[in-house]
Amino acid sequence: MSAFSLLVIKLVAGLLADRLFGEPRRLHPLVGFGRWAAAVERAVRRRAEQRAAGAIAWALAVLPWVALAAALRAAHPLAHWPVDVALLYFALGGRSLVEHAEAIAAPLAAGDLERARERVGWIVSRDTAALDATGVARAGTESVLENGNDAVFGALFWFLVAGGCGALLFRLANTLDAMWGYRTPRYLRFGWAAARIDDVLNALPARLTALTYALLGRTRLALACWRRQAPAWDSPNAGPVMAAGAGALGVSLGGAALYHGHVEQRPPLGEGAVPDAASIRAAVRLVRHGVLLWLGAAMVLALAAPALIAGLAGSAGA
Repeated sequence: MSAFSLLVIKLVAGLLADRLFGEPRRLHPLVGFGRWAAAVERAVRRRAEQRAAGAIAWALAVLPWVALAAALRAAHPLAHWPVDVALLYFALGGRSLVEHAEAIAAPLAAGDLERARERVGWIVSRDTAALDATGVARAGTESVLENGNDAVFGALFWFLVAGGCGALLFRLANTLDAMWGYRTPRYLRFGWAAARIDDVLNALPARLTALTYALLGRTRLALACWRRQAPAWDSPNAGPVMAAGAGALGVSLGGAALYHGHVEQRPPLGEGAVPDAASIRAAVRLVRHGVLLWLGAAMVLALAAPALIAGLAGSAGA
């Protein structure tokens, strides 16, 4: 059995674990990591707040845990099995994404705008207290599309590339970007490394996510929105993901949003109807179907790998 075939088996196990158990309700590892990262930030900031200091802080926050994971994998010839599956389960947030999305869509569909505002405020950074029903649906749909990459497809990609350590590196780097990657006076320089590293790690997964959305939805519109709208977004990775996702769903997203008391005029995303509760649920289906597509593609590659390797070896021998 090839090494890639073993990874695919572990990938199935990690996806099943996420589906069955979701994220831990208590003692969540990312909560502990957030506290660790905050302590590292305080220690490093006492000495400097420049870009170099931010890079050092990133390394101190992330690399020891990746090294520990690698050591655990090497502790026993069979340790890679439970360690890789556990790390993928830790890195995935698929079930949590579905639960958060439904917690917004259900009250929104029932006309309970206050409850829907409260729940969408749990997963977005914009101000939600004054959002109307369309604004709540827009925020929820955008969050599902973007987090489909950050919480699902990015982790799957790096797991297939580098196993459990790759998935862990991606998830921790993505978490630090969410903590430090803001263009505010506090983080403009210190958080530069966290933002750039996340951009690099997300570059290929984000475009594969955008392609996945396009293939599973309104393909021509999704590709057209990706081409026209993504370059206008500040984020080189969120732009393709959300533009293609909105086009795939046939809804109009983007536009003005309130962040920390200031209105931010964001470029448009997608094309078509204004979003509603059904749009949030459609975005969830897009992510779920995308996982099945990736799983099927990985299985095909695993089955084809031995024949491809044999063919390449034969060509080289000839």
